[in-house]
Amino acid sequence: MSAIQLTNINKFFGQKSSRVHVLHDINFTAEAGQLSLVIGPSGSGKSTFLTIAGGLQTPNSGSVNLDQQPLYDLSAKQRDALRLNKIGFILQAYNLVPYLTVREQFGLADRVKKQGNLTVAQLDALLHQLGIAEFQQKYPAELSGGQKQRVAIARALYTNPDIVLADEPTAALDSTRVKEVGQLLADLAKTQNKAIVVVTHDLRLRDYADQVYEIMDGKISKTA
Repeated sequence: MSAIQLTNINKFFGQKSSRVHVLHDINFTAEAGQLSLVIGPSGSGKSTFLTIAGGLQTPNSGSVNLDQQPLYDLSAKQRDALRLNKIGFILQAYNLVPYLTVREQFGLADRVKKQGNLTVAQLDALLHQLGIAEFQQKYPAELSGGQKQRVAIARALYTNPDIVLADEPTAALDSTRVKEVGQLLADLAKTQNKAIVVVTHDLRLRDYADQVYEIMDGKISKTA
């Protein structure tokens, strides 16, 4: 069953002579139980593609279906609820709250989404798997870029979403951590029937993907 379906998506930025056609007639499907990789260089439209897929940004034309629901037939409040309950975002900016410890970041998630989150034991296992269990009492400013990236991954997975959308989740990680994160995402897709979409220029993740797309100059094609 398709968890995400984008049909004939076009996106423009700017006006008149400054108008840029960022995405060209994008067609894309992500299935539950699969890790889908969308590769491409910086500036190719990957991040715009991902934010449209998750309903954070609207296209100029085309349609987005999430779990068989036409996203833009929903009210803004319904779209917010769908994102909260169905989607976990892993964004490049990390978006960690600076005055909360690593452990407190998850408590904040509990206040926003009150049901369906990981248990304490499941969270502890995830933190150990990502190699960040020892940093739970540290603040974001005390962490390296790679450590913050792994906390952001854990926080996105903590709400136990059906769909995970990740923007360059391994950009700050060494090869060992890339393998661990790639295997974790692939295992989650298969064992928990999640649809996981990763946009990246990190070709080391290809080994873990069920399907691979490439975006170049705003156009998408399937490569595997």
